[in-house]
Amino acid sequence: MSTSPSNEFDYIIVGGGSAGCVLASRLSEDPAISVCLLEAGGKDTHPLIHIPFGLSLLSRVKSVNWGYETTPQAGLNHRKLYWPRGKTLGGSSSINAMCYIRGQYSDYDDWAAAGATGWSAAEVLPWFKKAEHYFAGEDTFHGRGGPLQVNQLRHVDELSKTFIKAGVQYGLSKCEDFNRDSRVGVGLYHVTQHNGQRWSAAQAYLSDTHKRANLHIKTQIQVNHIQFCGTAAKRVEVLCKGELKLLHARHEIILSAGAINSPQLLLLSGIGPEKELDLHNIKTRVNLPGVGKNLQDHLDAIVQYKSKSRHGYAVAASALPGYFNAAIRYLLKREGMLSSNIAEAGGFACSSKAQPDKPDLQFHFLPARLNDHGRKTAFGYGFGLHVCNLYPRSRGEVTLQSPDPAIAPKIDPNYLSHNDDIEILVGGIKLARKILTMPAFDEFHATEWLPGPDITDEAGLIRFIREKAETIYHPVGTCKMGEPDDETCVVDNQLRVIGITNLRVVDASVIPTITGGNTHAPVVMIAERAAALILQRYRQSHSVA
Repeated sequence: MSTSPSNEFDYIIVGGGSAGCVLASRLSEDPAISVCLLEAGGKDTHPLIHIPFGLSLLSRVKSVNWGYETTPQAGLNHRKLYWPRGKTLGGSSSINAMCYIRGQYSDYDDWAAAGATGWSAAEVLPWFKKAEHYFAGEDTFHGRGGPLQVNQLRHVDELSKTFIKAGVQYGLSKCEDFNRDSRVGVGLYHVTQHNGQRWSAAQAYLSDTHKRANLHIKTQIQVNHIQFCGTAAKRVEVLCKGELKLLHARHEIILSAGAINSPQLLLLSGIGPEKELDLHNIKTRVNLPGVGKNLQDHLDAIVQYKSKSRHGYAVAASALPGYFNAAIRYLLKREGMLSSNIAEAGGFACSSKAQPDKPDLQFHFLPARLNDHGRKTAFGYGFGLHVCNLYPRSRGEVTLQSPDPAIAPKIDPNYLSHNDDIEILVGGIKLARKILTMPAFDEFHATEWLPGPDITDEAGLIRFIREKAETIYHPVGTCKMGEPDDETCVVDNQLRVIGITNLRVVDASVIPTITGGNTHAPVVMIAERAAALILQRYRQSHSVA
């Protein structure tokens, strides 16, 4: 094990995903501050990352994906669910569907009311705007000049347009922008793309930092433990090319490893529920019962159709000429089919259990058929409508499987353990079916594939959910933010780990209750605000000195 002055930095950031990229960029804007960003995966060089349509194949690229699995889920016929998480610079923003959704603004008022003081809707909006470069310009809700490009899609399939028409025929309004104060309705998603390419957190925040001598980006680095002096975090032990090393932080260590790996690293370092640590012979440094608890995720069911018309993105011999032409067009102009995020259209609606003006269902429409997250090929033409319960009542946990850092933790989302969750999903599937049978779809001569036309009763729909529902990739909550005297909380409202100095968590794990939508935009916002808090403390300490 080696250490040297070259291994000392002011700030060490663990995890080069959505939050870590923001922090590394913002902190290193001050040339007096040395920053080290550690990423377990490699650089974001795989071409499928940058071509938006490459999303359809990324689930098969193991080199950029942690490829986690859950424990068997009692509510889902004891199935283990596949949980892909990004393992490359940009993290999951390098493999996601690029939909830019902030959630319902009242979600943040709920955070503040529950103890996350300073994180209300009015207080977080400026940080969303600071991050954003919005295609239509700055206004009350959107920002201009930020690193994160938010644009309209360059290509929209005819089936996606038809879904919007069908939603309006059913009675939903057409929504031009899901990131304003009202978002019930259907429409096209805005996406984190630039010039027809994916605009991940790495592209947004790191692409212009290569000349900064004070920023050190290290990939293929496995972080094993945090080391302390008393209650102060001081070092991280890392594994690099088979060699153990110590990296020293003069000011802070910041965990941005995500809702799975951040709690795992805290537990491995002796921070967490004492009884659980004892099971693995890990000495308890701080007994924090909330570490790894409060896991929330969006469970998703898909109503899918087979179609006789040759529309959409199919795996079929007749589609090959179209793909060839699309490749040429994309190569020359960064336009056409390959610039699509596939999940082009969607929307928000209210179930019978929704709060007033707070939609609890989200739709993602795909002009394609899907089998096992795209890991298996679904031949033929068709389309599907994803249905997601936005505010699940069920809570799970992330716990250690072993004290060995190389062994993945146990992930138990505890899906459908609350009865309301399955009731909301059943209602969402019924609504999806109604939309997909509107006259707008008649010309496509489609027939329902899943759940199947023979499944009409509620019991059959429940069986379908238990047999087929999957994650839509939004785990949060395992290092909950809130009041220090709340034993369910792990970090305070400044994202500092309770009971420890010089240690913060900044990623999706700090989210107290899941937001109503895709989670990339909220994580970027959290990291923007966290960077300002960290810089404020740094400057205060140096002005006193």
